[in-house]
This record gives sequence, C-alpha cells and structure tokens, in this order.
Amino acid sequence: MSPDVDVLIAGGGPIGLASAIEARLLGLSVAVFEPRTGPIDKACGEGLMPGAVAALARLGVFPRGHVIEGISYHQRAHHAEHRFRRGAGLGVRRTELHDALTERCTELGVEWVRQRLDSYEQTSDDVVAGGVRASWLLGCDGLHSKTRRLAGLERQQTRPAGGSRRYGYRRHFELEPWSDLVEVHWGDEVEAYVTPVADTLVGVAILGPGGVDFDTAIAGIPALANRLSGARPGSPLRAAGPLRQGSRRRTVGRVLLVGDAAGYVDALTGEGIRVGLAQAEAVVAAIHAGTPRAYERTWERATRDFRTLTTGLVALAHSPLRNSIVPISGAVPRVFGAVVERLAR
Repeated sequence: MSPDVDVLIAGGGPIGLASAIEARLLGLSVAVFEPRTGPIDKACGEGLMPGAVAALARLGVFPRGHVIEGISYHQRAHHAEHRFRRGAGLGVRRTELHDALTERCTELGVEWVRQRLDSYEQTSDDVVAGGVRASWLLGCDGLHSKTRRLAGLERQQTRPAGGSRRYGYRRHFELEPWSDLVEVHWGDEVEAYVTPVADTLVGVAILGPGGVDFDTAIAGIPALANRLSGARPGSPLRAAGPLRQGSRRRTVGRVLLVGDAAGYVDALTGEGIRVGLAQAEAVVAAIHAGTPRAYERTWERATRDFRTLTTGLVALAHSPLRNSIVPISGAVPRVFGAVVERLAR
C-alpha cells in the first residue's frame, strides 16, 4: 500500500515547520501533526544568529524583527563585546517567527493534522500515526518529546557538574531598545539575555535554577533593573525546562529525531534555532537521498560545536570560575570574538 505522505512530522514549532519546508522544497509530500492553531509562543531568547537568518532566507522565510549587530557580556564593572563580522543577526518574536514559517508552509502545500501525535506503529516499509501512513516520521516535538519516549530513545540526564537543573524564563517589556546587541548580564546565579525584537519591544530571558523569581532575579542585576525601571510588561511570563535533555541516538527504524527532541544542552550560547535548522536540512537531505542512516553522522557534525562549547560554558558557569567569565572575556577580546563568530555561523 502506498503511503498517504512521504514525511509525517510530529510538532509544529519552528524546527518542525522548517523540516516541512525542507521536504517540500525537495518535492516530498508532508503532513504536520500539531493540535495548536495560531502562532505558538515559547520561553526563549528570540535572538537569531547571522547563520540562522541566512538559513531561513534559503527556505524563503523572512520574519520581521530588530537587527542585531553582535553580542555583549556584562557583569558589574566588567564588559566584553563582539560585533558580527559577516552579516547581522535578528531579534524576532517567537510568534512572528512562527507566523513566517507557517505562511511559507502554506505556500508550499504542507498538510496539517490538528491533533497531537500520541502513538504510532512502524514496519520496515512505513509508519502509521493518527490514521496517516507515511514513509518517515520526524520527531520535532521539543524538549519533552513524546516521539523520543515512544521510540525508546530517552536517555537519563545527570545534573550539570556542581549545579541544579536549569530552566528558562522570558518576559517582554515595552520600551525602545537601548542597544543593537544581545546583552548577556551575568548575575550571581542566573544569566539574563536582553534582545531587541521590535522598535518598541525588548525581550528579557533568564536562565537559572528552577524556582527562580523573575523580578527578584532582575533586581539582583542593578544595571539591567535600572534600564527596565518603569517599563510596562509586553507579554506574560513564560517558562521552559529543564533545559538539558538527551537521546540515546537520533534514529530508530523510520523514526528520526530533530531539533530539541534529538537532545539539548542549554540555551547559554543562544544558537538553538541555528542548530535546529541545520538538523532539519540534514535529516531531509538524508531521507531524500535514500540514506537515512547517514543522518546520525550529519547530526553529530551539525551539533558538535554547539554541544562542545555549550557544555564547557555551562560547566564554567557552575564552577568557582563563574565570576571570572566576563572579566576574562573582556581581557582577551580576540578569543571572545572567535567563539562568538564560531557560534554565529
């Protein structure tokens, strides 16, 4: 029996939609399982690195946002800054990114199944879920991926060395951005990411242990608290986590994991979307070429820098050297710049 579609995608977030676009651009038929309608929001930093902007453009996706020229670190009197050498980044509301990706999917004829993928069955020839038969199933359903659990690929995660599990919190503030950089403010226990996302809107994301009080965390970073003083909240507080998730591998039969579902370290380096887009490109290319097993190798290559640099930085953030990160970054600007450029590709 021939499949209803070539590719079935579990999850209609950015990486699921990017995977759908990749597949349609190669002539594959696609259905996306996603029960939610309208733009989907999520607690995230909302800063797209230059490489992510270029990757979206290749897909024909051009979200509106605020130009980002680089990254800066701040901690009390210490400061480190690097401006991107090759192209600018973009601060984009998660809802705006979702709208732009959805519009492109609609243009390309992606089908929608308005339900959650709760189970599936696979044979050597196909995968069936929710009455839809497909040649391949892509699990793009995020940090707490049900596809990963159903596939038996969940891996028990250990706590970061010397620390607790980390979570992300985000709220927007209605005020004009004061910088064209993503600012990372290092507090005693948390990091605060400030991203301009529109001419009159700034996003602030907090990374830290569970149970962090957002307002208390901001108050503990006086330079940032002064900037936000009197500003009206522009969105409700959102949270996500724990951030660290793992998978034993990325494929089992005709099921392949993509994006956060395939494993995630931390948001500290701010390149989650870029890495997810690279995975989407790799998995669809492998399927189209008839070499799905090659995806495991390309996944390793596509995520190596992210996993290595992020793991190292998180370990430093939980070590006695935490308060040395920004002073050292400012003292060796060429090294700081090289790391930023590596992540910005």
